[in-house]
Amino acid sequence: MSLPLEGLSAIVTGAGRGLGRAEALELARLGAAVVVNDYGQPGRDGSGEASAAPAEEVAAEITAAGGRAVAHLGDVSDFETARGLVDLAVAEFGKLDVLVNNAGILRDRMIFSMGEDEWDPVIRVHLKGHFNTTHFAAVHWRGRAKAGEAGVYGRIVNTSSEAFLAGSAGQPNYAAAKGGIVGLTTSTALALAKYGVTANAICPRARTRMTEDVFAGFAEPAGEDELDPLSPEHVAPLVGYLASPAAARVNGQLLVVHGGMVAIVERPRVAAKFDTAKEVFGFEELDGLLSPYFAERPPNETFAAAEVLGLKKG
Repeated sequence: MSLPLEGLSAIVTGAGRGLGRAEALELARLGAAVVVNDYGQPGRDGSGEASAAPAEEVAAEITAAGGRAVAHLGDVSDFETARGLVDLAVAEFGKLDVLVNNAGILRDRMIFSMGEDEWDPVIRVHLKGHFNTTHFAAVHWRGRAKAGEAGVYGRIVNTSSEAFLAGSAGQPNYAAAKGGIVGLTTSTALALAKYGVTANAICPRARTRMTEDVFAGFAEPAGEDELDPLSPEHVAPLVGYLASPAAARVNGQLLVVHGGMVAIVERPRVAAKFDTAKEVFGFEELDGLLSPYFAERPPNETFAAAEVLGLKKG
């Protein structure tokens, strides 16, 4: 019996640790040949010397289990590095079929305290990094289709966050980047569908080096044999599914995933609509329509995603 991803090749960015590592191992387990990308900096804020060791260790783990993998050291927020990453996949495995964008950093601070040195790098690594790799993967797939190849196969899985959905007071840079990734994903899904490519985004909850303080106090395993509900291993199977032929009809979607749960998020819907009784709205008319509407709603009504989707502290 063949494996779901047998004969396919994949790139996973930020795959040296945590979530990206779990995703790379899952894709390999399902039969894909994997390019394991990581910049290898020790600091979750993108600080420290770059190191090939994390990517090389994951690639070696895949190889030792009988799979195919190659390590790539590089910062995907650099345009030419992203080009080289896609070129490496094609050179090593003959083509690229799957792109999983996961690389990211954190530089948390409240909006009134945040400076350019905290805003720019987070936007660059998350949002520009997703764009860079997506661009070169799209060029690869479109080129094959234009050359007359029938049945071009392409899958993109991007990593957003519930920080974009529910807000995150101390992460305006991260929330903005993750919201931008959703917009990039839906645009890409529309642009590449005719070439046989799908693009989807996930909002994972996982206890990793980047999120260890975010999830401090949330439910942890009761015993040594129990899997952490916030383990990256809960997220990786969804990535494997979205990368597979089985997900051919899944395109432009946003999915929240953690601890044995997958939630499909609808696009925003209109909550209320008001029409002017005149040709143009005036202040008084808007005040008479909108102020009563918001007065009846709870103050600061932004939903707490952790409560809505069932993640509890303690």
